[in-house]
Amino acid sequence: MKVLALGGPGAMGAVAVRLAARLPGIEEIVVADRDLAAAQRLTAELRSETCSVRALRVDVTDADALRDALRDADVVLNTVGPYYRFGLPVLRAAIATGTHYLDLCDDWEPTLRMLELDSAARETGVCAVIGMGASPGVSNLLAMAAARALDTVEDLYTTWPVDVPRGRTEESTRDGTAHPPAALLHWMEQISGTISVVRQGRTTREPPLRAVRLELPGDRSGTGYTVGHPEPVTLHRTLHPTGDAANLMIVTPGTVAFLDVLRRDIDRGKLDNATAAAELLKPGLLRGIRSLITAGRFPSPGTLPPFFAVARGRKDDRSHTVLAYLADDSHPGTPLFIDDMSRATGIPLALGLSQVIDGSVRRPGVHPPESVIDPDRFFRDLRPHLGLSGDGPALIVEQHSPAGIPAH
Repeated sequence: MKVLALGGPGAMGAVAVRLAARLPGIEEIVVADRDLAAAQRLTAELRSETCSVRALRVDVTDADALRDALRDADVVLNTVGPYYRFGLPVLRAAIATGTHYLDLCDDWEPTLRMLELDSAARETGVCAVIGMGASPGVSNLLAMAAARALDTVEDLYTTWPVDVPRGRTEESTRDGTAHPPAALLHWMEQISGTISVVRQGRTTREPPLRAVRLELPGDRSGTGYTVGHPEPVTLHRTLHPTGDAANLMIVTPGTVAFLDVLRRDIDRGKLDNATAAAELLKPGLLRGIRSLITAGRFPSPGTLPPFFAVARGRKDDRSHTVLAYLADDSHPGTPLFIDDMSRATGIPLALGLSQVIDGSVRRPGVHPPESVIDPDRFFRDLRPHLGLSGDGPALIVEQHSPAGIPAH
């Protein structure tokens, strides 16, 4: 198969491309970007791989050039963000050209609009998997692992770490340009305005950064904070929780207090996403003081793990809480898999691609990861990338009964 990697030279795209170049069944990878020199540097690095690689200049805002590139590909990896700007038009173009599609979409609003293209994708035979990264992506499959241990699902939470120990992401790094990276623009979009969550089995809109107290198996407990993300809107469709569902940040009180200051100023029109992202990279004195004053109002993450999914429901007519998380053998002072956002996002994308390439995932339509990706195979394939020794599993599932999440 021929693979088009849009945004391939970017941090996440390059990780996915490097792994994809070693997958069986790929005849050619076209590394496409508006920065042709960057695409050429990556292809030069991959000349020794068995599949053919070449660079191509493509600006996704040029509809004609985008469709021309897509027509020559069997499947496209779209890593061009932010997805609230570029997700929907690239998917539409892929459906129009009959090109299978995977992306890293982490914005809930375009996720809903992309799911509305399901019928169009089915008519053209296109299989589109949206949100196949870390969160969403791995988080959705962790939620599936937790939920399948239950007969019925009541509450369901997915989480990702911001700045907690042993779970520090690279969300707040620059990309080497004069502008904040797309990841930060996305983050500012999802901590402001209103977000979609599930309350009492129904989707609803509410302000972000709501504190959610969790009590987990293994005597772990602490507080996470709601953030706009696709997981609750897709898991509501696939797992049908009857209670509450949300995506949570596991974050220290000082950071969530500063995010709350930015949120309020964005909502008041004092900041836009770009200036708020720049402020996050280099906090100003006044907003820093405001966040210090309010930090005491935000409960800490306590002993919560950095990256997990948790489901509460019924099993054998008893209340259960099920926790699912990734195994990791790394020692204190060495990075976790999720410490490197580029790897944690790009590797799952390539592993999802492998299931499309061999035909395991080809059902036409627009799908979130949990509805088409084989989770057992995915976690087996992920295992070599977690630094695990011995023969232990990549996925850990723990249960406790009676359950106790969440206490609001």
